[in-house]
Amino acid sequence: MNKLSIRVLLFSMMIFLVMACIPIENKPDTLLKVVKLKTDMINNPIGIDGSKPKLSWQTQSDEKSKSQSAYQVLVASSPDILNELDADMWDSEKVNSDQSSQVSYSGKGLQSSHIYYWKVRIWDENGVVSEWSDINTFEVGLLIQEDWGAAQWIGVKTDTRTSAHRFKEYKTGKMKSPAKVTSLPVGYFRSELDAKGAIESARAYICGLGYYELYINGSKTGDHVLDPAPSNYDKQAYYVTYDVTEQLNEGNNALGIILGNGFYGQNISWKNDPESERDLSYGTPAVKLLLKVNYQDGSSQELITNEDWKVNTGPTVFDNIYGGDVYDARFELGEWNTTGFDDSDWSEVALLSPKIDKVNAQMIPPIRELKELKAQSVFKVSTGEWIVDFGQNIAGWVEISVQEKEGQLIDMIMTEALTKDSLDVFLGSTGGGANGLKQNLKYICKGEGIETWAPKFCYHGFRYAKISGLSRKPDASTIKAVLVATDIDELGSFESSEPLFNKMHNISKWTIVDNIHGIPEDCPHREKCGWLGDAHAFCEYALYNYEMGNFYQKYMEDIRTQMRLVKGNDQNETKYRVPTMIAPGKRTSSIAKLDWGIATMYLPWYNFRYYGDSSIVKEYYEDMKELTRYYLSFKNEEGIIDNGMGDWCPPRWDRRLNPSAMECHPVVSANAYFYDVLNVMEYFARLKGDAIFESELANEKVELVAAFNKAYLIPIKGTDFAWYGSQTATVMALQFGMVSEDKIEQVLNGLEYDIVEIKGGHHSTGIHGNRYIYTVLSKNGKADLAYEILTVPTFPSQTYVMNYGFTTWPERQFEWGTMEGLTNSLNHPMHSGFAAYFYECIGGVKSSIEQPGYKLFTVDPTFPSQLTHASVTIPTREGQIKNSWEMRDGLLTMKLDIPFNTNAKLILSQSERATLKIDGQIEANDEKISSDVKLGSGIYEVSYIKEKD
Repeated sequence: MNKLSIRVLLFSMMIFLVMACIPIENKPDTLLKVVKLKTDMINNPIGIDGSKPKLSWQTQSDEKSKSQSAYQVLVASSPDILNELDADMWDSEKVNSDQSSQVSYSGKGLQSSHIYYWKVRIWDENGVVSEWSDINTFEVGLLIQEDWGAAQWIGVKTDTRTSAHRFKEYKTGKMKSPAKVTSLPVGYFRSELDAKGAIESARAYICGLGYYELYINGSKTGDHVLDPAPSNYDKQAYYVTYDVTEQLNEGNNALGIILGNGFYGQNISWKNDPESERDLSYGTPAVKLLLKVNYQDGSSQELITNEDWKVNTGPTVFDNIYGGDVYDARFELGEWNTTGFDDSDWSEVALLSPKIDKVNAQMIPPIRELKELKAQSVFKVSTGEWIVDFGQNIAGWVEISVQEKEGQLIDMIMTEALTKDSLDVFLGSTGGGANGLKQNLKYICKGEGIETWAPKFCYHGFRYAKISGLSRKPDASTIKAVLVATDIDELGSFESSEPLFNKMHNISKWTIVDNIHGIPEDCPHREKCGWLGDAHAFCEYALYNYEMGNFYQKYMEDIRTQMRLVKGNDQNETKYRVPTMIAPGKRTSSIAKLDWGIATMYLPWYNFRYYGDSSIVKEYYEDMKELTRYYLSFKNEEGIIDNGMGDWCPPRWDRRLNPSAMECHPVVSANAYFYDVLNVMEYFARLKGDAIFESELANEKVELVAAFNKAYLIPIKGTDFAWYGSQTATVMALQFGMVSEDKIEQVLNGLEYDIVEIKGGHHSTGIHGNRYIYTVLSKNGKADLAYEILTVPTFPSQTYVMNYGFTTWPERQFEWGTMEGLTNSLNHPMHSGFAAYFYECIGGVKSSIEQPGYKLFTVDPTFPSQLTHASVTIPTREGQIKNSWEMRDGLLTMKLDIPFNTNAKLILSQSERATLKIDGQIEANDEKISSDVKLGSGIYEVSYIKEKD
């Protein structure tokens, strides 16, 4: 060996020895990959709210049983210095924690309108470090009011509309004859900006009190519609940030804003007569804009809304969130939002001072056009109009393309149903008699070739459109329906061998998406209101399917800003801040009854359980605590909380014509809920370290469960069974653990007896009982009975509803032999809540209380014998849980995908444990035959002989 070879060998050995001495945690593991970085649960957001953003990430690994033991986050003001030596904003250094979601930024103070860059690496359970993630960014919005500078609220000063179509007929059921009404005018605002140099970046910050659209140089900015989300505008409104860098040119630029009424300027509907002083509007719609332009030479420029803007009215001559838009194309303004437009005859803007406490960045997903639907059938009615069936009940609007003479009125009425003879549209279910306006879009042609139009400032709930004014039969080129809703990410899924279950799941999803428009609505037509009882009824099912974190954070603010100060029901003069039945908005109904108001506790609870983020609990803890004390003030001498709204919409129930159909008294179901809420609040008190309140709640629980059983647990005559007087009360008592261990079988048999013997295999539950009845039966060995209730084709059942052709869940459970006189919604998401059963029972996956956010989750598929396979995908902050199982000859085989940094606990009986195989390996032994089986991350094949339920 020559000298050179010896030197090379010695050098190689030295390198080997040096590398061997480096601690293992400093050797990046390429098998660990940190991905899906998010700030405030948004990928690379701009215009975030607040100075303490929350950072989240996921990790991927090909190995099993992997978890995070530590992390390090770097944040810098430039990507060039995003390293351990130079990061100027935050170096968390190594933090020993398994937290990978909602990690609060703890660096230097952030500045408004600045972009920051961040990355993260993690250490696994063995101390092995990953490579750094890719770089993610977040951009801060306007942190304080002063950041808006001199921007002013502007509005329409003079109503210059002259179109005869600016009026509509208004009539509620209590009015003898219709009245002519018009909306507040839609404003078309414009200004120009002379950009002085090469543009580096530009942001538009805009808040509309009323729906708006922003235009730059003739093109609409962004793909949002119906911005911003509704709120209690006198307390809080939301602005949206747009990246408009590519829309601006060096030199002259034109900016335009169209401002409609939305919920802010809704001054018509829900009055008993149009002259009533009851005004549900907040005032004249207003808009505020700040445009910030940064140039490549380091200088900057701003354009703001102020007295220099011009305004005019235009072709949208009427708009109302309930009654629809009217567009008279003869009054179009030409190229009003382009440079060089002559606006000399336009008016001055009104400078407004709306009452509003604060303006925050909108952090929830925007409303968008999500899907287009073609006509499934078109037919002509005897009066000459065309009826178009789109095949699906949706929320949104229709878009038309027509070629007609000047002044031709195209009149469109949207409904959910046809009359019994199917010869006309049925108006009853969309509620014009309640809010005074039918769902009606009007377009007046200008007579210049093909004209394409869709509304801007309304949305409707409909399946059918009745159209007049067309000279030929409409087809796919003439009209389409557009689904318009908040663009929540659908991340969960369910599928099974039972087509009826798959269809129920699909209908349940449609009913939710149709009712998400910045708030969780009750229906997308008649009311569009955020009833609290509806919101918590379908919350868990929504969390199984969609990313809802920011959405529910926003809605909790709607609840909080809606609260009123009222006296309790005790003898003292104590006042409590209490929510109303509806939030947000001026149509607030009344102070929330217990089973509606507890959405204030349930929404944080469910979000904590599903996402593992305690910040929502801590933020609203004092509100929840005060509300708990308020409802405790209704405790009577028997220990019962004398308050409640009731098990809404059970079969055949009508609160005026057939109130007795609600078998469960409102106070009974409310007390069952309250017992569960006491458990929730006890947990929250422990989380907050509020030992005194925790102890108080523990005592209240003991007293309430004793009083509940004493008052409501009764024997069933002629049997050895007992129950709580109704299916709903019995189901809720079993679900919430209010039945003593020695009476569970007796009560369960009582429930089955009423279902089978008294009700002929049917449920008699409303939204409270129906949420849990299938889960309770399945988890107590009666999964086949749950299947039978759901699939029985006779009234009442979900299958009965589907057999009548409904594509969303109707508000009421009626026998649908006739539609005449029916004035209830056919699209109510509170009835989607039961479908959580598909995930928590058939899929068998549930997050634990011990380690929420699915850090530890249980796996226990419990399903009827009629099913042979099913699969679920469940979104978590750590990644997707997937469980796909097949049942063959008594052998259950599951393919289980457990995300990195989580653990699954298999719930098994002793006999199931004895037959357990994991990845083909027999797991049972004499010492551990009845112990829990815990699995770390990875993909597993699990099989065992399934005990019959």
